[in-house]
Amino acid sequence: MADMEFDYVVVGGGSAGAALAARLSEREDRTVALLEAGDKDSHPFIHIPSFVAAAINTRSLNWRFQTVPQPGMAGRRIGVPRGKVIGGSGAINGMVYFRGHPTDFDTWADMGAKGWSYREVLPYFTRSENNENFPASVFHGHGGPVNVKYPAGERANPLNHAYLDALASLQFKHCPDFNGADPEGYGFRQGLIRDGRRESSARGMLHPAMKRPNLTVVTRAQAARVVLEGRRATGIELVDGREIKARAEVVLCAGAVQTPQLLLLSGIGPAAHLASVGVDIVHDLPGVGGNYHDHVACPVHMETGDTDSYGISWKVWPRNIAAGIQYLLTRTGPLASNVFESVAFLKTDPSLPKADVQFVFQPAKRLTNPRIPFPIGHGYAISPVALYPKSRGTLRLASNDPAAAPLIDPRLLAEEGDIDPLVRAVKIARRAFAAPSFAKYKGVEVAPGPAVQDDDDIKAFIRANGYTVHHPCGTARMGAANDPASVVDPDLKVIGIEGLRVADASVFPLLIGGNSNAASVMVGERGADKILGKPDLPAADLPPESVGRK
Repeated sequence: MADMEFDYVVVGGGSAGAALAARLSEREDRTVALLEAGDKDSHPFIHIPSFVAAAINTRSLNWRFQTVPQPGMAGRRIGVPRGKVIGGSGAINGMVYFRGHPTDFDTWADMGAKGWSYREVLPYFTRSENNENFPASVFHGHGGPVNVKYPAGERANPLNHAYLDALASLQFKHCPDFNGADPEGYGFRQGLIRDGRRESSARGMLHPAMKRPNLTVVTRAQAARVVLEGRRATGIELVDGREIKARAEVVLCAGAVQTPQLLLLSGIGPAAHLASVGVDIVHDLPGVGGNYHDHVACPVHMETGDTDSYGISWKVWPRNIAAGIQYLLTRTGPLASNVFESVAFLKTDPSLPKADVQFVFQPAKRLTNPRIPFPIGHGYAISPVALYPKSRGTLRLASNDPAAAPLIDPRLLAEEGDIDPLVRAVKIARRAFAAPSFAKYKGVEVAPGPAVQDDDDIKAFIRANGYTVHHPCGTARMGAANDPASVVDPDLKVIGIEGLRVADASVFPLLIGGNSNAASVMVGERGADKILGKPDLPAADLPPESVGRK
């Protein structure tokens, strides 16, 4: 690889980068190099869906970043897992397929990301999709490279039905398709699984593309900086000193943590910060590393003596052994599920225009010891996730050493009002667990616990026990070129630098109201078309019942 040259050099083999590199390589007359700091995605924990906690806790697969101490979270450092492997965070995440609320993308367009409204991005979601459970329509694709299905099909854990019946008894509405016309309500969620194994843009798009002679994938290749000639990107320098040259463009797809880190290490960012850490200033671009935000969640845990839940105990050893044999022989059964089989997007205040909290249901005892990636004993949990935080933070360099972890300060729950949806959500979760459908499980609340009742106590519990659900975004914000907060324009070009684009979750102007993986793939898909000069796909013709912009 020493001094090799390609048309395009893509940094980061995660959800966006895998999709983008695969699409670029469809042009036989162009050469593409994909650089991934991690290794090949061969670890077995990646591929067995129910081993999701084991995958995220495997050191070799995870950068294991942490925030700086967060005053809004009782002064704690909060873990920021990021995938360090082909597939990136899509190789260790919960395999959820959810695009976000349609109006989220309309807001992107209103914030300066012209051309990124829901009608305009929806065709890029469906282009990559092969949905096993819904017919082809404006909302769903068939024949795309990435498989989408209900994780457990008809064999969902019975606790899911208790959860859904409980929300029905509280007069919330049912949602038949969270990626359809309106995602509000409760129901079974869609996941990225194919034939009982984890699905991702790496598996569905990149691996088939690696058979093409014009695509070179290099693992264990950590980028140190973008090589610049004046204000034009000409390649990537790796930490081992090798330089990979780009004749046409460099594309950063390293994610919301490492893309801005790499820009800063290259002298592109806020001038005062760059000077403070000894980086030569190439381009004063104030927005780099700003606008960092993420979803905060809090736990409501129940424990039970009933053995319906997924878990390990002497009572269910025969069942678990049978499940293991079933998976080995047929790739079906509980091990073929991602555990998170049902969900709800609900308004915690009826006056709100759309759902403000995602209620993630887990038909298993919540993990509390990171050294044990499987639930010991039985229980069930709801993790309410606040979808639209106002708090914004920063990503900054700790030093000019590319091997040093960056300083991540999302300022979680710093803004007044960010914690209020979670307080309301804890109360709703408790009402759900008190519903008749859960009565037979005789669950005992272990968190927050019976002693935590008034709003002040609930807030203190959330700050002391909350966490993020690993959806960082916004640190290379997309917007109008004349907006000082923007880092890339709507064509994903870094403002003020030629031959350099960003295509990953760092470009999100605003965090979508849900899981961010599908939207990251969409950005990669659309980024490839823009790089290749293809016309935009025709905007979707939405039906009247859609909540997206008409």
